[in-house]
Amino acid sequence: MKTTLRYFKPYIPYMLLVVLLLFCQAMCELSLPAYMSDIINNGIVPMDMPYIYKTGLIMVGLAFACSLFAVGGGFFASRTAAGASRDIRRALFSNVTDFSSAELDSFSTASLITRATNDVQQIQQAAVMTLRMAIFAPIMGIGALVRALATSPSLTWTIGLALAVIICIMVFMFFAVMPKFRILQSKLDRLNQVIAERLSGLLVVRAFNSEQAEEERFDVTNTELRKINIFVNRCMAFLFPSMTIVMNLVNILIVWVGAHMVESQNLLIGDMLAFLQYAMHVIISFLFVTMMFIMIPRAAVSGNRIGEVLDIRPTIRDAEDAVTPSALRGEITFKDVSFAYPDAEEKTLDDISFTASPGTTTAIIGGTGSGKSSLISLIPRLFDVTEGSICLDGQDIRTMPQKSLRDAIGYVPQKGLLFTGTIADNLRYGKSDATMEELEKAAATSQSISFINEMPNGFDTEVAQGGTSVSGGQKQRLSIARALVKDPQVLIFDDSFSALDFKTDAALRKALRESASEKTLIIVAQRINTIMDADQILVMEDGRIVGRGTHEELLRTCELYKEIAMSQLSEEELGKGVA
Repeated sequence: MKTTLRYFKPYIPYMLLVVLLLFCQAMCELSLPAYMSDIINNGIVPMDMPYIYKTGLIMVGLAFACSLFAVGGGFFASRTAAGASRDIRRALFSNVTDFSSAELDSFSTASLITRATNDVQQIQQAAVMTLRMAIFAPIMGIGALVRALATSPSLTWTIGLALAVIICIMVFMFFAVMPKFRILQSKLDRLNQVIAERLSGLLVVRAFNSEQAEEERFDVTNTELRKINIFVNRCMAFLFPSMTIVMNLVNILIVWVGAHMVESQNLLIGDMLAFLQYAMHVIISFLFVTMMFIMIPRAAVSGNRIGEVLDIRPTIRDAEDAVTPSALRGEITFKDVSFAYPDAEEKTLDDISFTASPGTTTAIIGGTGSGKSSLISLIPRLFDVTEGSICLDGQDIRTMPQKSLRDAIGYVPQKGLLFTGTIADNLRYGKSDATMEELEKAAATSQSISFINEMPNGFDTEVAQGGTSVSGGQKQRLSIARALVKDPQVLIFDDSFSALDFKTDAALRKALRESASEKTLIIVAQRINTIMDADQILVMEDGRIVGRGTHEELLRTCELYKEIAMSQLSEEELGKGVA
């Protein structure tokens, strides 16, 4: 919660202004009953019209000033809450963006969305109410109580009786409702997760005719959330009528007791009415304060959930003495690299050493789970090595600023992802000032230009969220084009040709050899055809390199590579290397 509260510090001047305005509002409101008592006792009873007009005008002025102070206090309270909420959302988004995969695994996507939306909204609502009520109510309550004691001490016991009843009600509410708030937010996380899974996997759900099962799963989660919401709302619905009954009964009690005192000439009628107003101010102020004890703990739950995200410091960050290299050629060197995922018992990669030089292609092949994708994810520092080092042009990548490192790398992930916007917007994602000529060149190299030109608006064609408006092969080619537009020194392809047919695959690799002949190419692939022409092929098994060399060399020296090759190609296609 402390982490969340620090985002309110820049708004302290506004908060002080709110305090001043609400203090002025309270003073104006507390003055009105006193003038009402005077106008009844000294104006209406003796029929002194000039005094009535004079006091009435003062009361109108106080009411107008009270309204202005209330509007001003509400305006600056809302400005404070909205501004702090904006800063919290920005900090959440920025911090999550810097998370490595290890930190992201600590939270579900649905939970992060809930924390950035619903939890921040709870903080904002509580901040407005706290600034408006937690400041105004004590001032008003204490002032009204002092005025009530001065007006009629003999009636003060009625206020004490009302407060005792209200305290009993609020204690019950506090212990009944408070434990439900954290459960409520966790159930909301779960509901968002179910919805996100259903929408992202809609085609799979339909393919397996699992609509009914998914609806039942949603209904279970939705019903659990509904039950908690109904319980909380019923308790809150009980609160306000019960408070209204208490206030009305106190009104009746004060009038009944006060009437007897007026009849016995122990109290003036104006003082009785003024005391009635002060009593209502005391009760309402106390009600507001007790309401804060419900709202603030609920906001505290949300604040703690937000703090859990903000308090996490990314494990992958720039070194204090990070040095930006003056010029880069693109040589990647792995030196005795080992890697294990956080909390994993065994290493995913063990003792990996190789060099990928500029102007050459290094291919990586192996079975599922052999560590290919894990290996290349270490190059742009999506994870950090556990042992050993990775160097770019001889400099350990951990001593480089992440921005400089990633500017030098074009990374095409295994699963192509496009963002909402036009095709041109997506291709310019890594280089915002890329010219149309650069876009067309990259599209031609990635074999995308033909289907882009066939689209109604060409490069200005809108792409649906996640790239669902294009096929899997088109999405992969656009992802490759996006990396090429960036014009990096190192190009990494993580099984990025899997959705391409053999003809397109061959044409793309030929175009890459021509247009990126001076760059360092690292290709992860499952198909032998894709890597046969590589200058260096690394064969991986169980996180280790069990073979390295060219296609022909590996056919003679590496049994695993030979098995993979023979399962995909005929002996004629394999050539003399089989012998």
